[in-house]
Amino acid sequence: MADRKEDDILSEKDEPESEDETYEVVDLTEYARRHQWWSMVFGNNSGPLAEKYSVTTQIAMGGVTGWCAGYLFQRVGKIAATAIGGGFLLLQIANHSGYVQVDWKKVEKDVNKAKKHLKKRTKQAAPEINSFFEEATEFVKKNIVLSSGFVGGFLLGLAS
Repeated sequence: MADRKEDDILSEKDEPESEDETYEVVDLTEYARRHQWWSMVFGNNSGPLAEKYSVTTQIAMGGVTGWCAGYLFQRVGKIAATAIGGGFLLLQIANHSGYVQVDWKKVEKDVNKAKKHLKKRTKQAAPEINSFFEEATEFVKKNIVLSSGFVGGFLLGLAS
């Protein structure tokens, strides 16, 4: 009889108490594919553009390309800074030695003309710049894994 009472108790637990009380079985692997962590952070439109690559592969690809870009940026930046600084130094030496005479009134007039021209151009170019930033932001949101790998690699490339 004790066995029969246990069977009755078990069968009562398996059956829902009312029709409203039904349960759904959730497959967690399918749920994880549909609800990825970056969707919670960056919205439903986010996620890698190339879904065929794993997160690890995307971070590695972003990191390697970011490191290469950062390393080149550092090297080219040093060369450019040296060239520009050296050019200014040579011009100052030439000016001090009397090889070069600078007409400062003409320089001031040209600088003021360039300022006016730049102000006019920036007012015209504002919509283009805004659309570029919107496109860049959308790209980063859609490829957050790849972009984060790139940023990390870029910073490491600058540091090496």
